[in-house]
Amino acid sequence: MRARAPEALTEEEAAAELAALAAEIAHHDEAYHRQDAPEITDAEYDALVRRNRAIEARFPELIREDSPSRKIGAETAEGFAKIRHGVPMLSLDNAFGDADFLEFTASVRRFLRLPAEDALAFVGEPKIDGLSISLTYEGGAFIRGATRGDGMEGEDVTRNLLTLPEAELPRRLKGAAPDRIEIRGEVFMEKADFLAYREQQARAAAEREERRERGQKLGPAVVVPVNPRNAAAGSLRQLDPEITARRPLKLFAYAMGEASEAPAETHSDWLERLRGWGFRVNPASELLPDETAALAFQKRMAEGRAGLSYDIDGVVYKLDRLDWQRRLGFVGRAPRWAIAWKFPAEQAETVLLDIEIQVGRTGALTPRAVMQPVGVGGVMVTHASLHNEDEIARKDVRIGDTVVLQRAGDVIPQIVSVVLEKRPAESKPFEFPDRCPACGSHAIRPNGEVVKRCTGGLICPAQTVERLIHFARRNAMDIEGLGGENIQKLFDEGLVKTPADLFRLSRHAETMRGWEGWGARSKADAKKVTNLLAAIEARRRVPLERFIFALGIRRIGEANAKLLARHYHSYPEWRARMLAATTIGSEAREELGSIQGIGPAIATELAEFFAEARNREALDDLAREVTPEDAVVAATADSPFAGKVLVFTGSLETMSRDEAEAQAERLGAKVTKSVSKKTDFVVVGADAGSKAKKAAELGLRVLTEAEWREMAGLG
Repeated sequence: MRARAPEALTEEEAAAELAALAAEIAHHDEAYHRQDAPEITDAEYDALVRRNRAIEARFPELIREDSPSRKIGAETAEGFAKIRHGVPMLSLDNAFGDADFLEFTASVRRFLRLPAEDALAFVGEPKIDGLSISLTYEGGAFIRGATRGDGMEGEDVTRNLLTLPEAELPRRLKGAAPDRIEIRGEVFMEKADFLAYREQQARAAAEREERRERGQKLGPAVVVPVNPRNAAAGSLRQLDPEITARRPLKLFAYAMGEASEAPAETHSDWLERLRGWGFRVNPASELLPDETAALAFQKRMAEGRAGLSYDIDGVVYKLDRLDWQRRLGFVGRAPRWAIAWKFPAEQAETVLLDIEIQVGRTGALTPRAVMQPVGVGGVMVTHASLHNEDEIARKDVRIGDTVVLQRAGDVIPQIVSVVLEKRPAESKPFEFPDRCPACGSHAIRPNGEVVKRCTGGLICPAQTVERLIHFARRNAMDIEGLGGENIQKLFDEGLVKTPADLFRLSRHAETMRGWEGWGARSKADAKKVTNLLAAIEARRRVPLERFIFALGIRRIGEANAKLLARHYHSYPEWRARMLAATTIGSEAREELGSIQGIGPAIATELAEFFAEARNREALDDLAREVTPEDAVVAATADSPFAGKVLVFTGSLETMSRDEAEAQAERLGAKVTKSVSKKTDFVVVGADAGSKAKKAAELGLRVLTEAEWREMAGLG
């Protein structure tokens, strides 16, 4: 829980906290999805996500991609080929009580403009705690399977999946099927199988330790899984399929990705089709005729979860009608037509051993609790975030305290409270440092912010390395083989201080080949340098949105980078307009702040980045090494709105404003919130006000709702 309610935050405080949340959640996404080794339990993770969502609801103009509201999963792991999903594998927004669920159903009604008396039918499905998977069938035959990955690309685990029995994974679909279809499901491990496997691994780990003590050959490392989810994920992501074959994995199918033809009209019909094709579908899934039935289903599942043979951490509700699902579409990382209702948190007591201060990519100092290991809901917890200085003071958390931990939704841990009667007599309040633990520079807390930041900037090794890691990551420049360990080595050796330095590494090739593990001992090692330099050279041309995202500008995540690239089209135009936007009140500043999804707070962050001369120097240095490619407008050639700037104003009669804007963007339009001379069309509904007046003054083309629908091909 955070120090203050979202309603009590200023815009500056909210922006700072969203930035800190983005970095913190990204770190835990990496640990959970890619490494299958969460550092904190489910409760804290969901608590962080809920806090992020609450602040975004209060300050929608501050929404940023780095936050979980737009991000899906994590990058794919090394060692696996990548498969691009035909349809993105989305994550889900969460509900934690009746009020959240009913607000979700109300949002569906608002979007579809449905009267209150019309029933909304849902399919309720237990939320399996496993690893999401996508299975591709062509001509009815299974051809490949992939993990979720980052939602756009996953890891090719086809060989591993083929070790599952036919009863779990049909090699050929029974009966008629589309020529091509992606079937989504969850690979999991049942409780009894997990306990037996965990005991087996624990024995193997103990035997390995005994061999170590006797000085004998150890053999491969042994991993003792902390819960069924990690056991399933680790089993399916083995580089050796023979290891996967020895693990007791199960599979439930439940969703549809890309399909050459629609095999069903409702989600409930789709589940029946899956059963007919030979898949196992969760027998507890149920068609629910209305919200009342959905609420009752949640209660039954919560009461009966302990009796299930597998772990669940909640219930997923999906709108039954597929045509409504298509109309609703998705926002950010999540569909508008589905939600995951998480179960309440579990709690346990443990001792706080230490408080570590971590320095993030943006210089934020984040405290982390180090605790005596404790089991909470089947997971051993050793760490929990303390969020910020105010949070520590508000809860008066001290080293040596006995604290209450909870797991929200069975995913991540948070410290709920201190058990004061167990506090040691000699305890002292924790003093938050005023110097950076990484470089010794002063740490300051800007006015209106809740986070202390290191002032070291580029001289701070914690920030420099993290910025370089972010720059090279898959969703940014995507430099293969340039992970954190290698970047740290290059930084420590003094070869890389800035992103541009990476593209000058070829000058140091022989030096690098002299390093241990980089070529000093064998020709095989030397390939590491050759491959790395080749991977860097291959990224001298990158899409503009990747280039912008890779810069690591605060609040500019993948989604916002795409918005900027799509709006400004080319790097020279983007740079010039950002420089012009440093002047408050300028047309460029107004244009930047009016981009749908950007807003004034993010515009300020961009302007401040370009106002700093050292940032411009670093950017220009990088641009001499890398060529950002012009953005491609994603729209059909015959769309009258491709590349055009649209503004909607007034109340629409036939659809909600959200649906109209989403439709316009699908047709390639740039939707903004304010009217300027750069606006191409202004769609005017009932009770249009100042925007319609300004459009007339500027002589812009004004469309009625009927004219908009006709041009958009909506009838």
